[in-house]
Amino acid sequence: MMNFFKKNIEAKKKLRTAEIVLSVVLGIASLLSIGYGLLEINAKVETAIYLQSVEMIRDVDLEDYSEDNTICEVTYKLGEQQLVVPYPYEEYIKLDAQSITAYEFETENGTKLYFDHKDIQAKEIQYSYRQTRANELTQLFNFGIASLILVLSILIMMLFAKLFTTYEKTWFLSIMVLATIISVVFPEESANGVNGIVIMLLYLLDTFLNILCELLISKQSRYNFLVSVLVEIVEIISCIVLMYRFATMATTLFFWLPIDIISYINWSKHKDDAESELTVVRRLKGYQEVLVILGIIIWTVVVGYFISGLDIATDFYNNEILETAIIYIDACASAVGIANGLFIFFRLREQWIAWYICAFLEAIINIISGQYVLLVLKLGYFTNTTYGYIKWSKYIQAHSKEKQPQIS
Repeated sequence: MMNFFKKNIEAKKKLRTAEIVLSVVLGIASLLSIGYGLLEINAKVETAIYLQSVEMIRDVDLEDYSEDNTICEVTYKLGEQQLVVPYPYEEYIKLDAQSITAYEFETENGTKLYFDHKDIQAKEIQYSYRQTRANELTQLFNFGIASLILVLSILIMMLFAKLFTTYEKTWFLSIMVLATIISVVFPEESANGVNGIVIMLLYLLDTFLNILCELLISKQSRYNFLVSVLVEIVEIISCIVLMYRFATMATTLFFWLPIDIISYINWSKHKDDAESELTVVRRLKGYQEVLVILGIIIWTVVVGYFISGLDIATDFYNNEILETAIIYIDACASAVGIANGLFIFFRLREQWIAWYICAFLEAIINIISGQYVLLVLKLGYFTNTTYGYIKWSKYIQAHSKEKQPQIS
């Protein structure tokens, strides 16, 4: 193992030193940020003095819940102060009140807490204080978490430096730096009873693992599937923690995880004769491309028509045209996604075209849904997809004289 790292670690001493120093600085900053935040939110609250009752107005702009959500948080505001009340979805859809009477309390350190009832217990005070301070320190926590993942990104590029080109290292680290900035500037709101800090952690892990996986695919490395398994695990955890997108979780469990495992086995059987780290890749024939396109179109129309005919509550139920458009976009994305999984399994260059389409369709949904931090991941997809397509095309062209079966 030590010989492997000695062989592949960054050879330029000055650059390696800079990477080590930067990693140490970011690591210390991360630990200090997270440590301070944890001390603050876990501080013991001895007393909370009742001050007054105030009328707070409901902020409906923060609500975009559907039946996929089990817990719906309704935010009531008065200036900068706010009260968040969680409702089960069944109660939420019956909620008509646009204001609430909030009871204001103040802790010994001056933190103001708000409740929807006056007779509060010690555990309610402690919980409210923890949530209030966590929301106030969201950007600090995001910085700490993002910095820690950025340290991991730098160490990977340093320890495996000789396995990556300068462009690949620059691309990978640039995306992670951008994700770090976005996570601090645009923190996530709490959703479905889960704090925004936890949601951001899942988003950052998803971004880190996805772009690393994409990079390895572009390098024709079978190890991308090992990283992809971690991607699927993070997505499953996200679905469980946020209690939503159970269809996505089912697809991940029954399609993506199995296809990752058997794809790793298949790619391991088709190593390049000259470079064992490379996997032999190829392209579809003309008639096969036509069949795939027809299959995607048919899937999109049939599934989109079926779902649009169902009486399902969505985030866009007030806009029938937009709702229908999103349904068909989602149907198309699912069809292209499945085709992409099969393309990767069969080592076909067309998987990069599928990546283009998937990234574009998902970016549209992210923009409409306000999931701006995930657009960083889509930016990574677009740039690396171009790079991967070019690399695979050059490989195929260079090996075009060799007889390669189309599907195996």
